[in-house]
Amino acid sequence: MREEELVNLLIEKGYSIASAESCTAGLFAGTIVNVANASKVINSSIVTYSNEAKIKYTDVKKETIDKYDVVSENVAHEMATGIARECNANIGVGITGLAGPGGGTDEIPVGTVCFGICINGTTTTYKKVFQGDRQSVRLQSVEFAINQILELLKWK
Repeated sequence: MREEELVNLLIEKGYSIASAESCTAGLFAGTIVNVANASKVINSSIVTYSNEAKIKYTDVKKETIDKYDVVSENVAHEMATGIARECNANIGVGITGLAGPGGGTDEIPVGTVCFGICINGTTTTYKKVFQGDRQSVRLQSVEFAINQILELLKWK
């Protein structure tokens, strides 16, 4: 993973990052914290595993969950923008998904993860379907999020 590269780039840019995580349950923030000097960039991290937590702490609208499902780019978008706004961070990351092993449907199979990345008020979303067991899906999700943030920051 490229977490050290991310931390160094955030330090260089003077950016802070906050995350709202569901299926990764803090693994994204924990991975970043493994890097020396992460305290210079980590603003906040919250595990918003329940719908109620997403609504309360990241301003996800209940209507958005009802209309699109909790595992959707729409919810990930609201999580990312909400956590960035609530924490006054340059970057907000929202991760919501279905790591398994059960609970999948034809529309949302196990391994589906949606991401929102808000950088200075502009939010980009992604939807991926990862293969593997629960821990593998979580690890792939973290790696994907870090790589996408790095890619987006190249253009900022």
